[in-house]
Amino acid sequence: MPSLINRLIVRDLATAFQGAEGLIILTYGGLTAVENETLRDKLAEKGCELRLVRNALAQLVLKQRGHDVPSEHFVGNVAIAFGNAEAVIHAAKVMNSAETKKLKKATVRLGLLEGKLLTAADVVELGGVPDRPTLQSKLLGCLTGPQRGIVSTMNAVPSALVRVLQARADQLEKSAEAPAA
Repeated sequence: MPSLINRLIVRDLATAFQGAEGLIILTYGGLTAVENETLRDKLAEKGCELRLVRNALAQLVLKQRGHDVPSEHFVGNVAIAFGNAEAVIHAAKVMNSAETKKLKKATVRLGLLEGKLLTAADVVELGGVPDRPTLQSKLLGCLTGPQRGIVSTMNAVPSALVRVLQARADQLEKSAEAPAA
């Protein structure tokens, strides 16, 4: 890596990857300009950045960060989508969407999330994980479900008693009106 340009690129990639909690390495070839921009826009919705990288330089930066990625994943045109954990999950969803799969031009090779290497199959599974608000609402439902059941059960006895008393009062009212007629 004697070239000044290569050193600048490595420094730039290292700085960009420094705050990233995860990344997805994908093949990236043959996309038109419109398809490229559409993919980048979809990834950017949740803060994920997509960069075309030189294979050897990306591999060097990942090695400096302590991730020994096999060289077979860096063959041909390679791009890396990176960002925080939520952005990487969103990127996995975008890469597994029907629209992206239909193009057959950008496919997942490998993922890295919170220091763990993920296979392409793992990234597909990661795309099935619900987003944070959905998980929070599911968790809230699990936490409030038992309390709601207890309150409903405790409320059932007095409300049933009130309905019985009301029915008896209505019955007495009808019987009081019937003899008067």
